[in-house]
Amino acid sequence: MTIRLVLAGCGNMGYAMLSGWLKSGKLPPAAVFVVEPNADLRKRAEALGCSAAAEAGGIPADAVPALVVIAVKPQVIRDVTAAYKRFNDGRTTFVSIAAGTPVATFEAILGNRAPIVRCMPNTPAAIGKGMLVVFSNRLVSIDTKRFVADLLSASGEVTDIDDEGLMDAVTAVSGSGPAYIFHFIEALTVAAEKAGLPAKTARLLAMQTVYGAASLAAESGEEPGVLRQQVTSPNGTTAAALAVLMGGDRLIHLLTEAVEAARLRSIELGK
Repeated sequence: MTIRLVLAGCGNMGYAMLSGWLKSGKLPPAAVFVVEPNADLRKRAEALGCSAAAEAGGIPADAVPALVVIAVKPQVIRDVTAAYKRFNDGRTTFVSIAAGTPVATFEAILGNRAPIVRCMPNTPAAIGKGMLVVFSNRLVSIDTKRFVADLLSASGEVTDIDDEGLMDAVTAVSGSGPAYIFHFIEALTVAAEKAGLPAKTARLLAMQTVYGAASLAAESGEEPGVLRQQVTSPNGTTAAALAVLMGGDRLIHLLTEAVEAARLRSIELGK
């Protein structure tokens, strides 16, 4: 079968995305060629039925993949991407999931004929519950944008932006956002323990409450503010707690400050 996609890097995120593509049936194993220097990581890609090699030179000479997905750490992006310059004639679209690496970096390496998509995923993509935001350069066709979006949807929700400068804000909200939620679970667990609950029960209540509330918000179709009001009886227990969290827009100010700190740091790292 013709190779439709080359996956450069099969670490945790690369492997998770690969598994999603195959399990969802969006790509058959024979259509994917994996390049991964680590033998153990390479073997697990082969166990899924994909062909693999340690270096880009192992890709069949006659291959013209529709996509080359770059799934490696930002510090090795330049060297790794340069190994795929043979596909820079415009027939292959390059998709990067490397944080903080702008499209201009890939254009400088690959030349001015390469269609390039920059994607910002987050860690829940590893279980198919991610948020993936894409930006494409002017050479990416409408059909290719649809193909990429459909492929990425195996890892979660997909949306696109027209201004690459917004990627720093995306990083601060959905890229770093899971850590904020994890810390909220930690904090709620501590509060539950201080209220007298056993540690195991406190952790279960905190985690399941966050999971259930997020699921309800995603599936109900109601605005979060409406759902909050539905839980809050006048002068009840929830109202008493929210008076602490919402007094003076305390939580909004704190999260706004946190997101802005992350956005500014993303800009610094991008330089």
